[in-house]
Amino acid sequence: MTVDQFLQFAGNHAGLFAALAAIAALLGWTGLHGRLQGVKSVSPAEAILLINHEDAVVIDVRDPHELKDGTILSSIHVPIGQLKDSLGKLEKYRERPVIVGCRSGSRSYSACATLARAGFSRVYNLRGGVMAWQNASLPLVRK
Repeated sequence: MTVDQFLQFAGNHAGLFAALAAIAALLGWTGLHGRLQGVKSVSPAEAILLINHEDAVVIDVRDPHELKDGTILSSIHVPIGQLKDSLGKLEKYRERPVIVGCRSGSRSYSACATLARAGFSRVYNLRGGVMAWQNASLPLVRK
């Protein structure tokens, strides 16, 4: 495909290209915003190291109906919609590493930014969320 053909195709499908640009910009902003807030992402294996060696706490921000699939052992359930109201309850974990997870890693990224803004110094997003945890063959507890 030549440049002229590409430009013609893009011109004929301007709406699709505008949507693609908007999605790319939002994804870029989410990543940049999280880094500016001090949020780092960790893989499930890195999360295990933080849990075992640095006494990290895991916060699960999924909705209650999602917990039927299982939770990470000893995780604290705080639905993302209740996170700001639960900051006082989480205060005792302020100096510990905090790993935040959801189903796929996007809601937890937002929750990490909220915690970082609230002064939590070591906040980590579980990259890929509980799905990545399961795909790494790590156990979940069903309550």
